Amino acid sequence: MTPEELSLAISACLKDAVAAGDLALEASAVPDEVRVERPKNRDHGDWATNIALQLSRQAGMNPREFAAVLSTRLKTIDGVSSVDIAGPGFLNITVDAATAGALAKAIVEAGPAYGTNTALAGHIVNMEFVSANPTGPLHIGHTRWAALGDAIARVLRASGAKVTAEYYINDAGSQMNVFAESVLARLHGREVPQGGYPGQYIADLGHHVLTRHPDIRELTDVAALPVIRAAAYEAQLEDIKHTLADFGVVFDTYFSEKDLHDGGAIESAVARLREQGHVFDDGGAVWLRTTDFGDDKDRVMIRANGEPTYFAADAAYYLSKKDRGYDQKIYLLGADHHGYINRLKAIAACAGDDPEVNIEVLIGQLVSVNGAKLSKRAGNIIELKDLIDWLGKDAVRYSLARFPADSPLTLDPELLKKHSNENPVFYVQYAHARSRGTARNALAAGVDRMAFDASLLEHATENELLSYLGSYPSIVAKAAELREPHRIARHLEVIAGAYHRWYDACRVAPLGDEPITNLNRTRLWLNDATSQVLANGLDLLGVSAPERM
Repeated sequence: MTPEELSLAISACLKDAVAAGDLALEASAVPDEVRVERPKNRDHGDWATNIALQLSRQAGMNPREFAAVLSTRLKTIDGVSSVDIAGPGFLNITVDAATAGALAKAIVEAGPAYGTNTALAGHIVNMEFVSANPTGPLHIGHTRWAALGDAIARVLRASGAKVTAEYYINDAGSQMNVFAESVLARLHGREVPQGGYPGQYIADLGHHVLTRHPDIRELTDVAALPVIRAAAYEAQLEDIKHTLADFGVVFDTYFSEKDLHDGGAIESAVARLREQGHVFDDGGAVWLRTTDFGDDKDRVMIRANGEPTYFAADAAYYLSKKDRGYDQKIYLLGADHHGYINRLKAIAACAGDDPEVNIEVLIGQLVSVNGAKLSKRAGNIIELKDLIDWLGKDAVRYSLARFPADSPLTLDPELLKKHSNENPVFYVQYAHARSRGTARNALAAGVDRMAFDASLLEHATENELLSYLGSYPSIVAKAAELREPHRIARHLEVIAGAYHRWYDACRVAPLGDEPITNLNRTRLWLNDATSQVLANGLDLLGVSAPERM
């Protein structure tokens, strides 16, 4: 029995109790699915639900009385061996061995779909992350959100949401002029101007521009700068995209800030917000009254000299997302962007959205790497592509995904390069590779999956492993709800540990001349179920599931 099947069965029991008059509830109050979780203490059963605590007040009953009515019906579910009421009204459910073991076959048959759910179905999400300026290569400061942002997007999709991963290109403003001037200087063999961009990559971009425009040096600086800006920007953006692709991160949309300016979106945003009564003029400037919605001060949109502020672009960008049909906008920002939370929520409120529903701002803390060398190409940063070459995509992505975003993190290269159980990514990937090796050995010995007898999976390590495999869907759902993919990484490590213990205690292939039995065949199902869950979880983290190690 899968958690989903038990969830639906509990809901059916609730509806039957309401129809029979045993519970004084409106039929609409009964959920179609009831959340079930693994108890922390396995002595308390296989599954637990707090549905009695959730609905007892609406039924006008004490939670334990409600639980008692429901438990009588739960005991009639096929495969449920016992139901106990604990504490204020928790229901602890124990299933028989055959029912528990049936999960192995269900997982294999579900394949990549196992663990997916529909909790966020109907949610249309725009998630913006990384969004590094296209004036240089991606570096360690962008690494965390590249890994976590992509993992969060994958987890949200696994829970039914329609997600657009978006990269906001900061290709407007003075930094782009400084970028072009730096490339121009290196193109002529001059030092970059004060405040310009250092690094060999600027000279490399100059060579790129020269190959595209062989006569560029013959132009005046004024004439050359727009050409250099366009060509160098295009090349640097392509470098960013290639680096992200090497890191396993692909964006659905690259959204240009410059297009907002050139297309009149900023003027339109000011006009729309003025119509809604939130824009006022003062001192020759145009302001948005964000203090009405929790911001610490009102924000200038158009300066007295007529120039729009970066905040005005933020407002126009938010309205663009709203106009494109995204009911939820998630922003993933760096540790130095705490001040953006209130102003972005204020923009949402001024736009007529609910800042507690339609916008979410996640702040990530800094990440560092022990012993990392500064890039020779970029001069004063640790490049993401160097981290990938040094430690490998999987090691970096998994390590970043297994910690909450709001905790500072230092990666230990010596640990990440170890092929031992101390290295978490190796531990999980090795469990997957070991399970695939076990399957190959079993098939070579003549064991197949032509028979399955769930009641044979009665060893203590099998019960433990099935328990953790069964918990995986609820872990995915919780990770999506809280935007915390580290929950999946940590659960995969638990599954890997349970698998290694099972591997040591229970054979899949028979020894020597021992005959092949249905126990061997059934254990192959459990082995392959573990492979599937580990592969599914690693994929949500953007990490590979190797067949061999």
